[in-house]
Amino acid sequence: MLLDTASLYYRAYFGVPDSVRAPDGTPVNAVRGLLDFIARLVHDHKPDDLVACWDNDWRPQWRVDLIPSYKAHRVAEEIEGAPDAEETPDTLSPQVPVIEEVLAALGIARVGSDGYEADDVIGTLTARAEGPVDVVTGDRDLFQLVDDARGRRILYPIKGVGTLQVTDEAWLRERYGVDGPGYVDLALLRGDPSDGLPGVPGVGEKTAAKLLDAYGNLAGIMAAVDDPASKLTPSQRRKLDEARPYLAVAPKVVRVADDVPLPSFDPALPSAPRDPAALEALAQRYGLGGSLQRLLSVLPD
Repeated sequence: MLLDTASLYYRAYFGVPDSVRAPDGTPVNAVRGLLDFIARLVHDHKPDDLVACWDNDWRPQWRVDLIPSYKAHRVAEEIEGAPDAEETPDTLSPQVPVIEEVLAALGIARVGSDGYEADDVIGTLTARAEGPVDVVTGDRDLFQLVDDARGRRILYPIKGVGTLQVTDEAWLRERYGVDGPGYVDLALLRGDPSDGLPGVPGVGEKTAAKLLDAYGNLAGIMAAVDDPASKLTPSQRRKLDEARPYLAVAPKVVRVADDVPLPSFDPALPSAPRDPAALEALAQRYGLGGSLQRLLSVLPD
């Protein structure tokens, strides 16, 4: 089980009242909410391995070089020689280091790679895995990893993590008319304002799905643009032709990397905390209470 950690702690932050605080008044709603999420996931799905995948760089420069608008609207501060600072709620930022400390004390692997997003870590670990993989994320971009033959599913939270949309190939085809790899082409044609991806003007989700159904993939669509006998409308042909510079680079931006260098780590779900004393100190300082106990109670014997 691979966790898109930031996606989950953002959901926890907005789903748990900020009145949930440590004894000294520090907000811990994201910390406790994430612990409850992990406890529920472990209880319901019983993974052998659990990895908290991390954004070492939420807006990699190599993606920005290809599409400058990539996540540009979420930049809070440009930092020379380091990843830009992302706009984050004031009471969430201080909780992220606490999450790191708690995961370390528990012994739950937290894995990132400099210059890459958590999505790329997830893509790499999914490619390496020999058995089934469940990816837990609120990011639809990772639908591209769905592969029934290899047991790759996306568990997409609908409400907390108690209600998850189990995304497999049948669901993707029914909802979007594509398989996992086809979702990349759908996403880049449609665009995604939340990621600063412009898409092809005038080509929304339904039109993108119809084009992919008719021509198979992006290469097939562009071949149709060059074929006077194809059944593209004059408007579609013009818009796709004008979007060639974007379409030439968008696949690399949208597709998650699957060959990211990663540190060595133990992915096994721990049966007991790695550092009980540190965990107890964190529990007392931040008032982690029932949330931590619920997670400890579902660890394997």
